[in-house]
Amino acid sequence: MEYIPLKILVGKATITRVEETKFALPTDTLFPEWDTRYGQSMGGILNPASLDLVNQQVPLQTHLWVMEIGGLTIVIDTGIGNGKARPFSKLFDMLDTPLLKRFEEAGFQREQVDYVLLTHLHVDHVGWNTHWEDGRWSPVFPNATYVFSKQECDFFSTPGGAARRMVFEDSVLPIIEAGMARMIPDEGEEILDGIRFLPTPGHSTGHMVISIDSHGETAVFSGDVMHSPLQVYRPTWNSVFCLDQQAAQKSREWLLAYAANKNAIVFSAHFPETSAGSIQQGGNGYEWLYVPV
Repeated sequence: MEYIPLKILVGKATITRVEETKFALPTDTLFPEWDTRYGQSMGGILNPASLDLVNQQVPLQTHLWVMEIGGLTIVIDTGIGNGKARPFSKLFDMLDTPLLKRFEEAGFQREQVDYVLLTHLHVDHVGWNTHWEDGRWSPVFPNATYVFSKQECDFFSTPGGAARRMVFEDSVLPIIEAGMARMIPDEGEEILDGIRFLPTPGHSTGHMVISIDSHGETAVFSGDVMHSPLQVYRPTWNSVFCLDQQAAQKSREWLLAYAANKNAIVFSAHFPETSAGSIQQGGNGYEWLYVPV
């Protein structure tokens, strides 16, 4: 069956989703502050594709966003990857997905990618940086510049980062050794006209969202500031994966205000359905509206 990817226009940018895999986590595992009574009330707002109250699960997925803008091809976050040992996660261990085939069926060639932008360096955001080729982990996008936070990179050398050092060694270090990395300072940076890394620490030490301005419209790639649209309605709820709980909440509240004020389309890393949408100011706080198919 032919793979037909989702495409969304923002200004002069065409943004395509290339899907990798889907999974779900128990509500009270993903969100330690999960409240069943409140969750049930969300059943009338989020449909089961985004909040499965029958099975008490939060549906999630991973994907690559591919942006075409100004003659450039840019990949944002690179998912889990294939054939990588992840003993800490059965969901991510030694995957074998047809992502690269889907990438080609979506109309792209690996060689045409100019930039790979990474919101952070967690296992499910860097996997397709590299693949196993000729007996080593080699860059998937051989002509690209890979851009990410220096603080994220440095974290792997700390005691806190030791447990995930294998992720660095197979998915980040080969990029650095190939001379293909560009690192962003803590305060963020505009790397190209209208394309900015904006600091949103908390989920990880150097997490950054990526904001794109094009012809009066804005796209924001939110990384793991939010894992589910549920957090738009409950921004105080951090995921179990957030490193600094207070900073994560502060970054989420900032992102919601930023996206709402700019009327931005937010491109999530893990939301199901179309994975993208807008944040509106409602009567009782923020609300999420998916981009329709």
